[in-house]
Amino acid sequence: MNREIYLDNSATTKPYQRVVDAVNDININVYGNPSSLHKKGIEAEKHIKRSKEIIAMTLGAKRDEVYFTSGGTEANNLAILGYLAGNPRKGKHIITSKIEHPSVIEVFNYLSSQGYKIDFLDVDRYGVLNINGLKDKICKDTSLISIIYVNNETGTIEPIDEVAKIKNSIGKDVVIHVDAVQAYGKMNINPKKYGIDIMTISSHKIHGPKGVGALYINKDVRIKPILFGGGQESSIRSGTENVSGIYGFGVAAQIAFESMEKNTKACYGLRELLLNKLLSDIGEVEIISPTNSSPYILNVSFKNIKSEVLLHHLEEKNIFVSTGAACSSKKNVHSHVLKALGLSPDIIEGAIRFSFSSNNTVEDIEETINALKDIIPKIKIKGGGKR
Repeated sequence: MNREIYLDNSATTKPYQRVVDAVNDININVYGNPSSLHKKGIEAEKHIKRSKEIIAMTLGAKRDEVYFTSGGTEANNLAILGYLAGNPRKGKHIITSKIEHPSVIEVFNYLSSQGYKIDFLDVDRYGVLNINGLKDKICKDTSLISIIYVNNETGTIEPIDEVAKIKNSIGKDVVIHVDAVQAYGKMNINPKKYGIDIMTISSHKIHGPKGVGALYINKDVRIKPILFGGGQESSIRSGTENVSGIYGFGVAAQIAFESMEKNTKACYGLRELLLNKLLSDIGEVEIISPTNSSPYILNVSFKNIKSEVLLHHLEEKNIFVSTGAACSSKKNVHSHVLKALGLSPDIIEGAIRFSFSSNNTVEDIEETINALKDIIPKIKIKGGGKR
């Protein structure tokens, strides 16, 4: 059996051993309910506060501006629905893009059915937001702009600072929400400096535990809860906190930011090595990701190949990749992100996302290229006919 080569790190990452050890220790020894008044509860609460302090520090924020959730999906839902519920007089017009994560797109589809007007901005061939389109869409009824920072399928980095500049130049009191799940821990992000009012982050994308996310909410922004109960997280997110997961998130965040420069440089090298070898050794490859995209993601399309077939052949060799966003891959539909780029159905059907982490090596890339050399001639559709 071949050794495992995991190149699906945008879907999830393998937890750091330090994180696993920390989570296990908390589960065994710090099992009190953080809402309890006795010392076991106070001990658990201290661990939550410590993780909040770590994450706030990485964002240049205050501890009381960080709120824990069950993950990125809940955080995105809370950001959007909670802000609109807390500010009903701000307007019923929302601006977003056509390449948002499903946990944002589906919320806006729901809101559209509830009387909100949603403008989905176009992107160019590489997924970069049409900034001029944003300027044209902001109106007196606009209450919220929600833009993804790093696209989870292509790695495209959106010009969030330009979004904030445009909003400020118009002088409209509009709140900016950013889904930074694929950016956090891989880029330095200071929401206050960038003009971000609400920001979503997630643990399992940075080698932390699954089932934990967080929202940064500027202290001047009003949010109403969408879950009701015991009033945890300053009454923003009720429910007994996942103490071990939250603590593991803090450990993962600390590691990620301490090693960010080294990890980014390493992943950039791996991405460039894979890209160059695909072009030189494989050929007939369409590069979907832009040149200046996140070094952690490379999306390409293989001519006359069905991506799902290729994925399973690679899996047989213990190499794990993705055909798109993990959250929507089982729906058996073409990627809405790649459609928004204006790509043809043939290119979309041949698209594979490789995503990297600090666990990957040069040997991983070389073995993946050798596997592709072996697999592609066997599964290529003869004559390039209809798939």
